[in-house]
Amino acid sequence: MCGIAGIVDLSGREERINCDVLKKMSDIILHRGPDADGQWTSDDQKCGFTFRRLSIIDLTQNGNQPMKSLNNNSVIVFNGEIYNHADLRNDMIKCGYKYQSNTDTETIINGYAEYGEEILHLMNGMWGFAIWNADKNELFAARDRIGIKPFYYYYKDGIFIFGSEIKSILAHPSVKVELNIDEVPNYLNFGMSSNMATMFNNIYKLPAGHCLKLSEKDGLVVKRYWNPMTQQEVSTQNIDETLVRLLRRSIKDRMMSDVPFGVFLSGGVDSSLNVALMSELMSRPVDTFTVGFRELEKYNELQYARQISELYKTNHHEILIDDRDAFGIIEDLPFYEDEPNADPVCIPLYFLSQLTRKSGTTVVQVGEGSDEQFCGYTWMLQDYLFQKNQLQAFSVLPGFLKRIILATASPLLNGANKELATDYIRRATKKEHFYWSGRAIYSPTHQEMLLSRKYNNLKDLPYKYVNKMYDDFAELAPRADLFQKMMYTELTQRLAEMLLMRVDKIGMANSIEARVPFLDHRIVEYTMALPEKVKIPDRSSTKYLLKKAVEPILPHDIIYRKKQGFAAPVNEWLRTKWYGYACENILNSEFAKLGIVDKQYMKALLSKHKSGKVNAGFMIYTMLNLNLWYKKFFA
Repeated sequence: MCGIAGIVDLSGREERINCDVLKKMSDIILHRGPDADGQWTSDDQKCGFTFRRLSIIDLTQNGNQPMKSLNNNSVIVFNGEIYNHADLRNDMIKCGYKYQSNTDTETIINGYAEYGEEILHLMNGMWGFAIWNADKNELFAARDRIGIKPFYYYYKDGIFIFGSEIKSILAHPSVKVELNIDEVPNYLNFGMSSNMATMFNNIYKLPAGHCLKLSEKDGLVVKRYWNPMTQQEVSTQNIDETLVRLLRRSIKDRMMSDVPFGVFLSGGVDSSLNVALMSELMSRPVDTFTVGFRELEKYNELQYARQISELYKTNHHEILIDDRDAFGIIEDLPFYEDEPNADPVCIPLYFLSQLTRKSGTTVVQVGEGSDEQFCGYTWMLQDYLFQKNQLQAFSVLPGFLKRIILATASPLLNGANKELATDYIRRATKKEHFYWSGRAIYSPTHQEMLLSRKYNNLKDLPYKYVNKMYDDFAELAPRADLFQKMMYTELTQRLAEMLLMRVDKIGMANSIEARVPFLDHRIVEYTMALPEKVKIPDRSSTKYLLKKAVEPILPHDIIYRKKQGFAAPVNEWLRTKWYGYACENILNSEFAKLGIVDKQYMKALLSKHKSGKVNAGFMIYTMLNLNLWYKKFFA
């Protein structure tokens, strides 16, 4: 696990790539790799790489990067882990390749030399990497199938700059720090920018499951290399056994480490299963880590985490935080997040990661990705059932009647602070795709009132992005059922760009590596191929398939307890201790001066939340985080 960055200059300028700039790009992401750093430039000065190392595999200097191939014609910088690298290494040795280290990095560079981009299909893991081929004067880069690791890039006037974090790119003197206004409505709706662009002008994301090539001849070419619907059909026999077998293998693979590792434990099904299956494979107690809240017990899952810890005899660690602890880091979070991330779970996750690192643990297993595959969210099930039932009934109504219903219901629902319900009727009336990946924070109906007159046209951009997601998936899987389409939007947007970036950025802020066993691509391909009638058979319970599969492994009361979820008490904090601070930093901030957001709308929302008329903590935190991010990078 590391931080990477680099420059490819095909502009023809006489100015050479500056090693001091590369060092600056590396130093700003010191948190991603405090163990070592390195810089390299090509002989012709067309390419330069820089690197920060968090030592996980082969702790010797042989594992340092940038790493050259033995014939010196290629150089790589790599962030991530390849869990099957030992098997691939043996294959490469049989092909005649010699090794100088025990790292997976060396296997990637050798594999690319042997197989080209086909090596991506042979690797199991998480990655963001770049390889410069001196013979071809060509850059090849890729992001892992699911998007567990980030890869950002800037490309303008023949200069290509990339990094694990946007901060590295901004450290280059050619890059101007400019707001990408078109991504503001996406952030407001989804809680994170889209999977292609960022909140910074001219800085882009390499989407999950995509790779790129850059050369003087062809310029920049970005393409998809992985289709989550690789398995069009799978057997529906013995699903329970198949799921557990896949999870056991995935967890075993992710225990590959030369440093201490553990588990983030909430006491829910996903994290408890991580503990249970890891315990089967270990001769020592599993190290487990849990966070709770001192004054707000209803948010705590400590008793369930302790139950699992006692059952599996783990080496358990806990940390309790309150509003004062959280307040102390909220202005620091935007720096680590790179872009505003609307999920307030970043707050407890920061302290949980800090506890983990201080305990001496460097690698943790986390439970992300389960809910998206097995319909684990209540709102996800509700939206699925609504589309199957009420939406179908609504769709057969004449157009004029739909418009009357929308016109009649809108003022009533909006007046009752139920703008999202209005937006659902609007989507149905306009025959838009109904499910948009997660629940909208500020839907287009909200944004109609939130955005000022000058910027009101931006409210339509989230749907254009949603429409592209559905169009892309229609090409990949023309016969996909409803839940497969919903799952694809989750994989594409909320999971990859919000939840996994939350795990990566906040974990790496404390120099720890998070591994995600539920997102082994073999599991995702299997669950994607299962028909919805198998995943949601009785249409009344969340995560039905997984719960049934793990009944022989976990206690019944853990599996079937009411889902609580990992959350932060922003409703309470933003109604009391943080209220004045939020008002000042939303209403009178530098971002507010841009005039994008209607000040009166935000004043009213803050007031309603303060009075208890609505629980708008998530919405207010979303806006606060945006303003604090703008202050950090632009003010």
